[in-house]
Amino acid sequence: MDIAFEEGMQSPSAADMRPDPPNSLDLNGTHPQRIKLTAPNINLSLDQSEGSILSDDNLESPDEIDINVDELDTPDEADFFEYTGHGDLTANKDSGQESESIPEYTAEEEREDNRLWRTVVIGEQEQRIDMKVIEPYKRVISHGGYYGDGLNAIIVFAACFLPDSSRADYHYIMENLFLYVISTLELMVAEDYMIVYLNGATPRRKMPGLGWMRKCYQMIDRRLRKNLKSFIIVHPSWFIRTILAVTRPFISSKFSSKIKYVNSLSELSGLIPMDCVQIPESIIKYDEERSYKRSVRTSCLYNDPELSSMEKDIDLKLKEKP
Repeated sequence: MDIAFEEGMQSPSAADMRPDPPNSLDLNGTHPQRIKLTAPNINLSLDQSEGSILSDDNLESPDEIDINVDELDTPDEADFFEYTGHGDLTANKDSGQESESIPEYTAEEEREDNRLWRTVVIGEQEQRIDMKVIEPYKRVISHGGYYGDGLNAIIVFAACFLPDSSRADYHYIMENLFLYVISTLELMVAEDYMIVYLNGATPRRKMPGLGWMRKCYQMIDRRLRKNLKSFIIVHPSWFIRTILAVTRPFISSKFSSKIKYVNSLSELSGLIPMDCVQIPESIIKYDEERSYKRSVRTSCLYNDPELSSMEKDIDLKLKEKP
């Protein structure tokens, strides 16, 4: 009886001889040899032919699958990806550094940006006007009220408010100002209209070029060309007369007949109502100085005994000639 018990103790069962499964990863680099499992050839057809996944040969019960789990290789340390993003954020907070954020575009800034640009349609084409760059020159065109019966508009164009041609961005300003003038003209005019061009007190460097004026005429809508009844030029200079003489071949005879020269503001007031016409201070001063010089010259002309009556008549005719 004692011998049987001793033999039972010395002869352990197969379950007792099986090694314990590992409960941790071996980090010392001593791994058992990896076992590669080869997948059997499987026919993916849906019939029950030989080799098909629906074949009776492949429908084995779980008891028939003999895989030793203990011999499967486990992933080592190199197979893991360690995400350190939270650690970096924590480190930045600890060091007092904050990540740069994209500034928000407020509603007020969006409204302000929309005011800097204006979209208009000229000649059936959509155009954008840089309103910020032409802001100092918007007074170049204004509404001078109405004349006659109905909504016959008086459009005042003051050349003294044009930009200086010596500016580096002169062409960019003039291109946007051109779009502004044309689009504003279309809004101001409902029926017939006239344009009063104030040329006085405008230095040569501010006068628009020939190409710009021709472009304006070509881009004006046919309705505006037809409804223009008069083009009055106040204080015409030799330069502006020359420009109009050069452009005469490019414009119609009808438009040429609408051009009228006016030498003073008093003469202008006899042609149109001046109640709503805004005359710049520089032009008023220019007109006063010119009128004073003319009166002095006339006084000297008649008081000089050496001048003959024929010379006086010739001088008066030159003065009255437009």
